[in-house]
Amino acid sequence: MIQDGQLLNFVNGTWQRSAAGEFLDVHNPATTETIVRVPLSERAEVDAVAQAASVAWESWRRTPPTERISYLFKFRSLLEAHFDEIARLITQECGKTLTEARAEMRRAVENVEVACGIPMMMQGTNVEDIASGIDELMIRQPVGVVAAITPFNFPGMVPLWFLPYALACGNCFIIKPSEKTPITMGRIVELLVETGLPSGVVSLVNGGKEAVDALLDHPLIRAISFVGSTPVARYVYSRAAANGKRAQCQGGAKNPVIVLPDADMDMTTRIVTDAAFGCAGQRCLAASVAITVGEARNVFAEQIADAAASRKVGYGLDDGIEMGAVITPQSRSNIEMLIGKGASEGAEVMVDGRNPAIAGYEHGNFVRPTILQNVDPRSEIARTEIFGPVLSLINVQTIEEAIAVVNAGAYGNMACLFTSSGAAARQFRYEARAGNIGINVGVAAPMAFFPFSGWKDSFFGDLHAQGSDAVEFYTEKKIVVERWPKEWSRHF
Repeated sequence: MIQDGQLLNFVNGTWQRSAAGEFLDVHNPATTETIVRVPLSERAEVDAVAQAASVAWESWRRTPPTERISYLFKFRSLLEAHFDEIARLITQECGKTLTEARAEMRRAVENVEVACGIPMMMQGTNVEDIASGIDELMIRQPVGVVAAITPFNFPGMVPLWFLPYALACGNCFIIKPSEKTPITMGRIVELLVETGLPSGVVSLVNGGKEAVDALLDHPLIRAISFVGSTPVARYVYSRAAANGKRAQCQGGAKNPVIVLPDADMDMTTRIVTDAAFGCAGQRCLAASVAITVGEARNVFAEQIADAAASRKVGYGLDDGIEMGAVITPQSRSNIEMLIGKGASEGAEVMVDGRNPAIAGYEHGNFVRPTILQNVDPRSEIARTEIFGPVLSLINVQTIEEAIAVVNAGAYGNMACLFTSSGAAARQFRYEARAGNIGINVGVAAPMAFFPFSGWKDSFFGDLHAQGSDAVEFYTEKKIVVERWPKEWSRHF
């Protein structure tokens, strides 16, 4: 997948050098060393990928589901065999810790396992004698050629929210990984090749906006999956829909957690610390706002500040590191700018993670865990997705006020509650307007057999990734109404 320091595209079963005239350097976020160069493929190369996938689909759609999943079983075995290798690649190009990268890959493998159940998940329905001598049935057929545009923060897991289900349902799949973290998916495609998967069934095209637009516009590509920021998700969804494509577009988030006075504060602090600062806050389910209710304020604020200040930050491959770097120098600058913005709006910088000195990695893209206290829920910092290791603290007096703060936000990816009250938990899960709800859980990430929900500006579309939603997204329903009069049989 790499030739002369340049990443290749995977087209029609072969690795091919891109004809792109522009390249980007892929850097290790902790060491800032250049790992490889990624091509920004042009529209013609996307066309070649789509054409090859369209030809391959004519045969792949006729491959029995039991045979299609045989490749996924082999793929799962190869992912397990190369598990730590891929996790290390994720750490090197993404910046998270090795422990976090391993957890990411465990969720990725989980999706492959669920997709192996497609012979049952893809079944249709039928009713006999809907009228005298007439039967009706619903069958599922693959959509065709589909594509996914995936983000930098989970370069191994997010593509596998889509790929296994698309293949198992009989589609051909094109992946456009993030140009910031393209190496992981390249290695995963190499493993797919080892399964013997037919040429053209899976393709990989590297690139930036031109490649994305070409995927969105191409008439042979029937469906688009996307994960990224809300502005880009809205753009991808709008352009895909305008071109008559199915689209599922996961956007940004500002995930709140509510802490009630009756919560176990030690447990809550440990969980929220990991939820806020895990993966350096660069995940769509990162806890970014903690809303304390009444007397929970003082105890929680003190404990979370201590936990943030003591978190060990450094290169994710080093032993004992609890938080790695953010993805780019631009990300670091933006996060630090938003911390300053919070302070200018009246928030107290209780723990300041700006301009850290990380021994041995002084030039890395590091921001330490940061706590902003007394944040006004109406302020810009309370509404803006920072996508970094920054937790804002807001205090209210009742759970009703806390839920109102949650529901007033533009995003609806996740919301969590920490309490020992079943009544409060039921009220929260009933009233909170978010697609993923956690009760005494800091990262309410659905298992692969549940859809990865998102509401409001966190999601554009109707069908989410994973589970039964994935099967619905990657298949079209066909209704067949049949009559076979007995007298016709006399002619045979």
